[in-house]
Amino acid sequence: MNQYVCRFCRQPSDPNSPTCPLCGAPVDIRDVVSESGWIEQPPIRDMARIQFGQSHCQIEGTMVPVADFTLAQQDMIYFSHHALLWTDPGTRLANMSMRGGWKRMKAGLPLIMMEAHGPGHMALSDNHAGEVIALPLQHGQQMWVREHGFLCATGNIRYDWDQTHIWYVTGTGDDKETHYPMGQYGDIFTATDRPGLVLLHSPGNTFIRDLGPGESLLIQPSSLLYRDVSVRVNLHLEYPRNMGFAFWHPRWSYRNIWVRLTGPGRVAVQSVYERPENTDTIQNSSYATHHRW
Repeated sequence: MNQYVCRFCRQPSDPNSPTCPLCGAPVDIRDVVSESGWIEQPPIRDMARIQFGQSHCQIEGTMVPVADFTLAQQDMIYFSHHALLWTDPGTRLANMSMRGGWKRMKAGLPLIMMEAHGPGHMALSDNHAGEVIALPLQHGQQMWVREHGFLCATGNIRYDWDQTHIWYVTGTGDDKETHYPMGQYGDIFTATDRPGLVLLHSPGNTFIRDLGPGESLLIQPSSLLYRDVSVRVNLHLEYPRNMGFAFWHPRWSYRNIWVRLTGPGRVAVQSVYERPENTDTIQNSSYATHHRW
């Protein structure tokens, strides 16, 4: 069998299949590359099938895609409880044991990590429009994923988390507030004894890019979807001159908040994000580079 390397998941695959069996990306399309070097991640086609272990996942729908799983006897996935769409009675569900003080909230409510053991059928989905992104990981490979971007992962993928270490403080006294423009935590997924699969949900469109050693770029903090752990991240603050339009503000009170990504490694951004709009003076921050102009 002739093999080719999928341009999106970077794994060898069968070129005779209409879609990559590991990530679901279409095989018979040209790259859509922007002038600045970003490659658009094509949406997984409706009813495309992704194989993992003895099980498979079928992606259904295009506006709010559903990940429909057929789990074999020895296979297991884990996911946050709010993503569960339906399950048949034969699928065994259980709470997943989490280390330390894992605690996640969404819309003010706690999230619970769950396991699903085969054999059985079940489906997961997010509750807003976007794309399902498949990340097959080889043995020992690690990937950082933004908070709340995770949909599910296979049982052989080790899950961990860490603080993003991207923050800044505004206000003083009782008005002091700490902001986390990338979210306070990020998820880290590692393939342990064999290849595994991570599924993400990306609002809007997804674009990927490979950074060379020492190559850097600036992005909106909440647009970062995933990155290789080899990519370094730090806060970057731009201070354009306010030109006297608001005399009661300090000269450099206007600023743009970015994060700087520095290679080597792969990064992915989503087209839907929240721009940090707070204009209060930054009193303190994590390590940040500055540019005043």
